[in-house]
Amino acid sequence: MFRALAYRNFRLFWAGAFLSNAGTWMQSLAQGWLVLQLTNSGTWLGVDNFMATVPGLILTLFAGVAADLVDRKRLLIITQAGAGASALVLGVLILTGTVEVWMILALSFVTGCCWAISGPSYQAITVDLVEREDLANAIALNSSQFQLARVIGPLLAGLTINVFGMAGCFIANGLSYVAICAALVRVRLAETRPSGSVSTRAETPMRAEDDTLPDGRVSATTPFADAKEKVGGAAHSLTDRRAMWRDLIEGFSYVRHRPRVRVVLVCSTVVSLFGTPYLVLMPLFAKNVYGWDETGLSVLMGTAGAGALVGALTLAYLGDFRRKGWFLLCSMLAGGACIASFAWATRPSVALALLFGVGVSMVSFFAVGNTILQQLVTNEMRGRVMSMWVLTFIGTMPVGSYIAGASADRFGAQPTLAVCGLVIVVFGLFVGTRTPRLREI
Repeated sequence: MFRALAYRNFRLFWAGAFLSNAGTWMQSLAQGWLVLQLTNSGTWLGVDNFMATVPGLILTLFAGVAADLVDRKRLLIITQAGAGASALVLGVLILTGTVEVWMILALSFVTGCCWAISGPSYQAITVDLVEREDLANAIALNSSQFQLARVIGPLLAGLTINVFGMAGCFIANGLSYVAICAALVRVRLAETRPSGSVSTRAETPMRAEDDTLPDGRVSATTPFADAKEKVGGAAHSLTDRRAMWRDLIEGFSYVRHRPRVRVVLVCSTVVSLFGTPYLVLMPLFAKNVYGWDETGLSVLMGTAGAGALVGALTLAYLGDFRRKGWFLLCSMLAGGACIASFAWATRPSVALALLFGVGVSMVSFFAVGNTILQQLVTNEMRGRVMSMWVLTFIGTMPVGSYIAGASADRFGAQPTLAVCGLVIVVFGLFVGTRTPRLREI
């Protein structure tokens, strides 16, 4: 289950990312509650999430090109430091009693820019930290630390708000970014073997049309060739706009000629658009449906995170299992069904059980989808394809969050979330019946 942690580089990255993500989830809960206190509006909750994610619509694809050209490690350090500074500024504004909604939105936008720029590099750097036969396990473990932070972060937020006040969560998050920056500084990308051991497991690359060029010739670079190619060996400068656009168009052409890659990206877009609003609307469910305070909100978010953690650890245990296509489809259907059921659950015990199921299903979908893409794409296209993968949720979140927030104000949080879940189920059934190539993966 923990095979990838044998790599020193991955251990450093895993630990630093976990501490940073725990702080991020602390701020996520505190910020949602703060906006709700200031406005008492689902629309403003959606707008805040919109400001945090809309930079992804503009920056993510170009960040994917950058991830194939520059030193990913250095790019991550710079962007994580910027996000940490934004959190500290917001904490100071709360401490001084000068915070206003527009300030929260502005700083959310700054943080969103940092996330958008770093997202493709964050996804693509995993392949630089472990050997290829351990890539699936590393992706699952990376998802595990994110979900473990998702459990611990909201619970710590509830305690921190009670002891230190709202500002404590933002200051703690700002300081948590020091952990990921320090870990990245210590990562040595030239080191590719597990500590004190030599990998002997046979590699089993995925092949088919995903390794084939548009004219039918087989690409010289398979998904498992040149496992540790040099990072930062740019063929041109980032200031060369014409070359940047050419690289971006080349990435789209690559995806267009690979149906399996394309359908995974489309599925992620739909799941993100209609699935992630449940996180945006969680403060409304805590306050208006169950009559809970911020501690109750932390329990709701922590329960979903616990389910996601269990799902991620299960995937880590399974490793590079067969029938990933079927698993992806079943995760999508289960996630939509749990979201729709949670929307109408009136008993807290039933709601928490369904939230646990949402967490398991959603993390299973995204972790397996990530693994499929990483195993299908070639090295020279990895950053660009992963930027499209990141764009499927970062790019759709602002739209989905705003629409869900506005719809919740007009029609109610429960009907809004129920419709979102049903859309995912219907789309999952459509894809499952119409795309045999996905089922064959």
